[in-house]
Amino acid sequence: MYRHIMGMNTSESFGIPIEEQIKMLQKTGFEAFFTPWKEGYPIDKWASLARETGMIYQSVHAPFGGTADLWRDDEEEAKKAENEIISCIHTCSSNEIGLMVSHCYIGFDGIVDITDAGLERYGRIIDEAGRCGVNIAFENTEGEEYLEKLLDVYGDRPNVGFCLDTGHEMCYNFSKNLLEKWGNKLIATHLNDNLGIKDLGGKITWHDDLHLLPFDGIRDWDELARRMRACNYKGILTFELNKTSKPDRHENDKYERMSLEDYFTECYIRACRFASKI
Repeated sequence: MYRHIMGMNTSESFGIPIEEQIKMLQKTGFEAFFTPWKEGYPIDKWASLARETGMIYQSVHAPFGGTADLWRDDEEEAKKAENEIISCIHTCSSNEIGLMVSHCYIGFDGIVDITDAGLERYGRIIDEAGRCGVNIAFENTEGEEYLEKLLDVYGDRPNVGFCLDTGHEMCYNFSKNLLEKWGNKLIATHLNDNLGIKDLGGKITWHDDLHLLPFDGIRDWDELARRMRACNYKGILTFELNKTSKPDRHENDKYERMSLEDYFTECYIRACRFASKI
């Protein structure tokens, strides 16, 4: 018996409709899942399927393409990004999905200032989520300083918490112990592995964000289990894994040679292996 429910991501890259992925994830042992969000996605259909199958719709991943615009002076682009995330919140609320995972920034070059306008925009997003009964888990990505500022300013709100992406911690955050900083706010996980930062000068890049299965990279999963026990995490162990290699990389190629059912089964085996350590 494991102490945690285990869940996994769905993805358009898996090559079959998400509703079929949900059924397959349940068949292979997972009890929860999360999906991306885009205007027009049939979230209501997926939520209905979750209820029919007894699966938990763990979260919706908010769109993140405009998150840098939320900090910039361009009011038109900032409003567009803000409205997009608020639309995601409304979708979560109308389908009784209690958690939205959100990035705080996107981009590796041209870092923008942390602005009062950006904090106000995120404040409005958080306020609307609270009004709608939706929690927000801010995820560690590139631009760790934006996450830090949002959690410093809004972390005491009852609907705000932290989502630890274990792969991002290694390839974007230089393997800092982020649970030491924000473990008391941990409400979600994106568990995955990678090979750390490839560039000898420490330059971070999207190509290092491999989302390998646990134990296929350099992550010390025993050490992570100790850290998660220390912060007394009780939530769903949610894995975010990728079957496809990044451009000019080949680490995920072996997954591509597997059928999706075999891949999901192997994902579940690795999930159980980690869960047994907590």
